[in-house]
Amino acid sequence: MNIRIYAINLDRSIERWDALSTQAADMSLDLLRIPGIDGATLAANARIDYDEDAFRRKNGRSLLAGEYGCYRSHLKALSAFLETGDAVGIIVEDDLVLTEDLCRRTAAAFEACPEADVIKLFNHRVVWFRHYCTSSLGDEIGRAAHGPQGSAACYGVSRAGAAKLVEKLRRMEYPWDVALERGWATGIEIYTMRADVAKTTEEDTTIASRETYRSTKFPWWKRLNTYGLRFIDDAKRLGYALRG
Repeated sequence: MNIRIYAINLDRSIERWDALSTQAADMSLDLLRIPGIDGATLAANARIDYDEDAFRRKNGRSLLAGEYGCYRSHLKALSAFLETGDAVGIIVEDDLVLTEDLCRRTAAAFEACPEADVIKLFNHRVVWFRHYCTSSLGDEIGRAAHGPQGSAACYGVSRAGAAKLVEKLRRMEYPWDVALERGWATGIEIYTMRADVAKTTEEDTTIASRETYRSTKFPWWKRLNTYGLRFIDDAKRLGYALRG
């Protein structure tokens, strides 16, 4: 199975693209650049398919401009994949460190788990992993019963999965990495590798600094409803993982 890698890269992040494309060339990986949508240059009134009230209620904070750009960029990458005839694609962000066996391990994972719409290949954390199957290359595939796992820096997606993501996640109510994991709410079959297939460069994100993230949070008493919604989501995530 030939798998292409779709890499989201902002026009201003020239050094990141140079590094990523050099890695791909050295490893003979099929890499396609997807020009990212730079939320920092987009006026708030120009945002489409964004539910501000839902975002604030469900996340307990205000939106970062970079998060909006990231969200639309992932949908753009998925749409680009759907324009091809490929069965499986890999969506990556430009701070990823590629591995020579990335495509082989992804192909083996989808062969072992053909019902998967998405298989996450990198996470910040995998807690209470429930094993579902093992690929021919030895990768364990399953679901994390506790989350969020964090990061959408690298994931494999089937054609059916990409179409579902574009349809179900068209309207933004969460950051992309959070929305991607919520298979229990969207009906999308989301799985994860137990061990990361790639890693990130540990450079600062182009979305915002940690200090900026913290500054967007509402006071705790304004987040009580958010805590309740997250508790319900945690219970649904657990059931989703146990269902397999």
